[in-house]
Amino acid sequence: MRLVHFVCVLALGLGLGLSAAKADPSFWRYEWPETDFSQTSVENWTEILSGGPPKDGIPALDDPDFIPVSDETRIGDREPVITLEIDGAVPRAYPIRYLTWHEIANDVVAGVPVAVTFCPLCNSGITFDRRVAGTVLSFGVSGKLRNSDMVMYDRETQSWWQQAVGEGIVGIHTGTELKMLPSWMESWGEFRARNPEGLVMAEPGWPRDYGRNPYRGYDSLSRPFLYNGELPPHGIEPLVRVVRVGDRAWPVERLREAGELTEAGVTITWASGQASALDTLAIDEGKDVGTIRVRDAEGNDVVHDILFAFAFHAFWPDGEWMLGG
Repeated sequence: MRLVHFVCVLALGLGLGLSAAKADPSFWRYEWPETDFSQTSVENWTEILSGGPPKDGIPALDDPDFIPVSDETRIGDREPVITLEIDGAVPRAYPIRYLTWHEIANDVVAGVPVAVTFCPLCNSGITFDRRVAGTVLSFGVSGKLRNSDMVMYDRETQSWWQQAVGEGIVGIHTGTELKMLPSWMESWGEFRARNPEGLVMAEPGWPRDYGRNPYRGYDSLSRPFLYNGELPPHGIEPLVRVVRVGDRAWPVERLREAGELTEAGVTITWASGQASALDTLAIDEGKDVGTIRVRDAEGNDVVHDILFAFAFHAFWPDGEWMLGG
C-alpha cells in the first residue's frame, strides 16, 4: 500500500502519468532526432525506463534569480539546501524545495558555469562544471531513468548523461566525464547562520507547490521506484543513505553514531538538524537525516554525494563499503 500511495502522490504531484515502458532506441529516434544513438556505453537498453514525464516535462532552471539570505521568509529552518561555495563568489544556497520539482539549475558562479542537480529517486545531489572541451553545455531533464537515477541531456548535442556519475552515456559525449565540484546538503538554518550575507535561490516562477514533497514516504519504502537491479550486499537496506566519496560508501547511520570518522584520507562529520526531503508531505517536517561534511587533511571540502545504498551498488558494483569493524 505504501508503494501504491507513493506512485499516486508522484503522479498527482507531477501532473503526469507514469510509464514503465522499456527503452527502445528505434522508437526514441523520433523523440530525439538529434541524438546519436550509435554512440553509447549502455549495454542493456532495458536498464533505461521512462519515468513518466517527457523530455523537459520536469523543467530545468536557467540563470535562476537569487535574493539575500535576510530577505528569505518561505523556507523552514530544517529544510535542506545544496550549498555551493566558490572562491570569489558569495556563498549560494539552492533549496531542495525547488530542485525537487526542477532537478537541474544551470547557473554561473564567479565565472564558472555550473549545473546544480538533485535526483529525488536516488537522493543524489551533485554540482557539475558545465564546461566540456571548451564548450559550455546547458542541461535539461530527459524524462528517462537508469537504475532509478535521472538521465540528463545537454541541449547543445542532445547527448544523454547519467546524473549519479556525471558521465555521457548516449550520443557524441559518450564516455565524457563532467567535473564535479565540492558542494553539500545542509539545513537552511545552518546555511543562514554561517552565511548571513549569502544568497539563496529565489522561488521560481513556475506553478508548483514548492515546499511540498511529491515523493511522500519514499525513503521509508522497502524497494526503490523503477529499479530492477541487484540490491546492496551486507544486508544493507536499499533506501538507507550512504556517503559516497569516489568508489567508497559510508552508511550515514554509522556516521550518526560516531559523529566523526577519519578514514581513507578524509574526515566525515555528521550533525543533526536537517530534514529529509523525501519523508513527510511538508519537507520541513521530515525526519532528521543530519548534515554531512567531507573534508581532506587540509580541511578543504571534498567532492561527495549522499545517495541511497541501491544507487551506489548499481553504479559502483565493485565499490568498497566502509562498514567499520
